[in-house]
Amino acid sequence: MRVQSLTLAAAGAALLAPTTLPAAGAGQLAHGEPVVRHAGTVRAADLLAKVRDCAPVSRGRYRSDSGRSATIPVCGTRDAVFWKADMDIDCDGRPGRHCNRRTDPLFTGATAFQQSDGRYLSAERLPYVVVPAPSRRWDYRASGVRGGSVVAVVHRDRVRYAVVGDVGPRDIIGEASYAAAEALGIRPDPRGGGTPSGVTYIVFKDTRVTPIEDHEGAVAMGERLARRFVRGG
Repeated sequence: MRVQSLTLAAAGAALLAPTTLPAAGAGQLAHGEPVVRHAGTVRAADLLAKVRDCAPVSRGRYRSDSGRSATIPVCGTRDAVFWKADMDIDCDGRPGRHCNRRTDPLFTGATAFQQSDGRYLSAERLPYVVVPAPSRRWDYRASGVRGGSVVAVVHRDRVRYAVVGDVGPRDIIGEASYAAAEALGIRPDPRGGGTPSGVTYIVFKDTRVTPIEDHEGAVAMGERLARRFVRGG
């Protein structure tokens, strides 16, 4: 069962300033909305091979859902942090046809991070990932992760790119937006969709897509970072 994400002020998350990489090749967005396209040529198997072993960066482990045992560590490499978990569906942010108070009993109209125009993110249009709220267990900001950080999300043989877009409970991990689930072929229904396991989230350190809603820019940057990550340089 999904636990409602926490809404934190984006300004409060800005303790460390990550490097902003240019969104090379990003297309023009229509009316400020993200242009969604598929990912590129980096294979799921190659990314998974790079995160086979875990060097924990979290001081403890996370639950996949409320009431479950805490079994999921956040792991780290020089260039990324990652975790292997389930995927619950986050429908929070701007309401739309699929994400609203009628379709999602836990719906809230806000996300921790906002678009460049001040509006909250759209879960059904923008692929984004939820990170746990900072705690003694792990503070994502200390690992070079911020709103807009680039994420490679792997499920079965699919790789899709997203951004960090929302913040959830301090003790739970494994949640992404309606659009992220849909892109991976995972049922995106917030009332019973998602998948109980088999999702790997790889967040590239010290990266940021600007503006956060530029999904085409996230894909271009993510593909570039994933290729570098697989090569090990």
